[in-house]
Amino acid sequence: MSPEDLSTRRVANMLDGGPFLWCAAGPRPVLPATTGAVVETSGSTGGSRKVVLTRDALLAAARSSRSALGLDLTWHLALPSRYVAGLMVLVRSLAAGRQPVSSAPDLADLCPRGGGDAVSIVATQLHRALADPALCSRLAGFDVVLVGGSALAPKLRSRAQDAGIRVRETYGMSETCGGVVWDGHPLPGVAVEVRDVDGAPQGHGRIVLGGPTLCEGYLDDRGAIQRVATDGMLATSDWGRWDAGRLVVGGRLDDVVITGGVNVDLAGVRRAVELADPSAAVLSVPDAEWGSRIVLFATEGSLAKWRKRLSTSLPREALPRQVVIVDEVPRTAGGKPDRATLLAWVPR
Repeated sequence: MSPEDLSTRRVANMLDGGPFLWCAAGPRPVLPATTGAVVETSGSTGGSRKVVLTRDALLAAARSSRSALGLDLTWHLALPSRYVAGLMVLVRSLAAGRQPVSSAPDLADLCPRGGGDAVSIVATQLHRALADPALCSRLAGFDVVLVGGSALAPKLRSRAQDAGIRVRETYGMSETCGGVVWDGHPLPGVAVEVRDVDGAPQGHGRIVLGGPTLCEGYLDDRGAIQRVATDGMLATSDWGRWDAGRLVVGGRLDDVVITGGVNVDLAGVRRAVELADPSAAVLSVPDAEWGSRIVLFATEGSLAKWRKRLSTSLPREALPRQVVIVDEVPRTAGGKPDRATLLAWVPR
């Protein structure tokens, strides 16, 4: 069975104590009555997992965001509801007693209703919207525009703010019922720690999340729940640091690669590339000579041109060693580059 987008009615039934929402491929298992939804991670690395969220966790996430905003809003759904960001749009709406407003993924029909409007989008949608003055004007009419799924490039955020768009960058994951850190600040009730760990850049540590929005765990192949939290805290694969009480997310711990004997943070490379071209993508592949080879995917430009372009913001060892020209960078529903597809496109 393939996962389908959820209807408002099904989500409302779940919140009222009805059957849990099955948003994953494969047969539906028997789970505890406390289960609210099972969602799949976006699988940008090719290895998605089934995350079990309780009804209480989903409602806690809705209450937490409402508390942060200070008012109830009409939420507009512009993301697939089978993934956690879209699901939370429906949950926030219904928990506030409001009907969500559906919108096309390209935001062509997105329009504020008045009386308080909010929308959750990914950076790719924001980037494309900024090329459309009419859509920018409509987005500027929203009280809140949450942007998540991947890091928001400072240049992109600045462009959005210059257009009058009230952007809030979110950090979270399926395991936390979506974004639980907004603009670097944990939502009410959310616990965030930065713990020392090998592999993180100096002054940074592993981000650990906790609180009532945390998932029950993952489903294994037999349909049993595997617990993932320790003492109520979930150790993420991301590193970050505190800066004047604000969480600054650096990147993934497994994104620190060794190339030519030097540690390079791919998150830093991605930020530099996004400033140059938000539609491009970066990953690393094993290399017999360098250990790891940094590959850049873009719609145009030679390797020499890209290395020269990035040399003002990156050290020599962090510059790409290969450029793959593509018609368009494939992305997951969460807006992240589809790593599995990109890897298949790297010439051997």
